[in-house]
Amino acid sequence: MSAGNVEITARANGPLLVSGMVVVRSADGEILKETEKCALCRCGHSQGKPFCDGSHKTAGFEAP
Repeated sequence: MSAGNVEITARANGPLLVSGMVVVRSADGEILKETEKCALCRCGHSQGKPFCDGSHKTAGFEAP
């Protein structure tokens, strides 16, 4: 994977949107996803952590 620009945007009351070529790894170093776009959970309610599954909507998560 070549180095490039990665952008992370916090959505109001939602996930962190990541764009740019990234590798998402588990705590033990396993590659979970190699992608150019993904949404990472920040509410803590996702059943697919670290990825967002939309649970923030039903959980009433609020953040700027």
